[in-house]
Amino acid sequence: MQTDFLSDFINMPLFGILLSLIAFQAGTLLYKKTQLSILNPLLVASVLVMVFLLIFGINYETYNLGGNYITFFLGPATVVLAVPLYKKIRLLKSNALPILAGITAGCIAGISSILALSSLLGLDDTISRSLAPKSVTTPIGIEISRQIGGLPAITVAAIVFTGIIGAILGPFICRCFRIKDKVAVGVAIGTASHALGTTRAIELGETEGAMSGLAIGIAGLITIFRAPLLLYVFGLVT
Repeated sequence: MQTDFLSDFINMPLFGILLSLIAFQAGTLLYKKTQLSILNPLLVASVLVMVFLLIFGINYETYNLGGNYITFFLGPATVVLAVPLYKKIRLLKSNALPILAGITAGCIAGISSILALSSLLGLDDTISRSLAPKSVTTPIGIEISRQIGGLPAITVAAIVFTGIIGAILGPFICRCFRIKDKVAVGVAIGTASHALGTTRAIELGETEGAMSGLAIGIAGLITIFRAPLLLYVFGLVT
């Protein structure tokens, strides 16, 4: 009876949701206690979920019955980032041109670099297309990947990895290059590492968080239009 109950529970969407929330809460508590960037809550949560599924022999499809519900709310959750941006609307208006130029340059550099490296390493064209939208937020990245002939699953993995690396190394790189302007720091982190980087930018300050949140939306739009063009330049589409 107990075994049947556990089996039925594991095959319910509630299982995937609870496992994700518990793992993320554990990651958040660990991050708050240690304050180590490498222990990003999402990274810790991902590792905990993978270890749990491997130990108990639960396949990904079963877990993802609940995981899909969390994915559904990624889009609405991203919209919340507009709140700090609204508070800094005057700063946005006074720096509109350099902000737009910075985000555009960051997007082109990000896509071009990944395509150049993919070509240099001899990666399959499908893999290259999947990696191209790595620096945009997940909902946008999935749709871009589908449109340009990539594999959304690989795109999501690349987006998460990029976001975690950006959240960990972004502030450090800004310090190394002595980038102290809050607008520049926020734009750089948001353009390179989307929502995950923005969570770190918010910790740096309200201005950094607002500019990073703005960069997510604009970078997504620029990538939609620029990714196919750059793929054509690198000979990945005809």
